[in-house]
Amino acid sequence: MKIQTKVFGEIEISEDKIIYFANGIVGFPELKRFALLHDEEKGNNAGIRFLQSIDEPGFAMPVMDPLLVKPDYDPHVNDDLLALAGKISQENLLVLVTVSIPGDLTKMSVNLQGPMIINVEEYKGCQIIVENKEYPVKFPIYEILQTGEGKAGA
Repeated sequence: MKIQTKVFGEIEISEDKIIYFANGIVGFPELKRFALLHDEEKGNNAGIRFLQSIDEPGFAMPVMDPLLVKPDYDPHVNDDLLALAGKISQENLLVLVTVSIPGDLTKMSVNLQGPMIINVEEYKGCQIIVENKEYPVKFPIYEILQTGEGKAGA
C-alpha cells in the first residue's frame, strides 16, 4: 500500500509489516496501525526511527531503542499489561521509547515511563506506563548522543 507521509513523502508499506496496537498509543487511542520507518542509509542501526501511522499519514512519532541512551533500562512490567502484544519472548521483543525533539536540541529527551512493546514476529504492539518513578517522562539525551556514552555495549 502507498501512503503520503509528512516526513518521508510517498512511501510503499507492505501490508504484512504493519504493527497493530489494539488500544492505540497514549494520547492517540484511535491510531492503531503503524509502520516502523528508518533512514535507509543507516539501516536497522538508525538511532532515531519513526513510528508512522497508517491511519493518519500526517502523524509520525520519533522513537528509539532506550538502551542506546540508558544501557541499564530494565523496567519491571506486569505480564498482563503485555498481553496485547501477543506471546512475548526475548527473541521477538522490541522496546522503543518516544523521542521529544524541541526547537532547542539541547533539550531533547526520551520518555522512559511510557515504552512501546512490539512483538516483531506477530506485528502486535502496546504502549505501557511503567510504575516505578526511576524512569522519567523526560530523560535528557542530547549530551549522551553527542558523546556516545549511553550506547549499549560501549
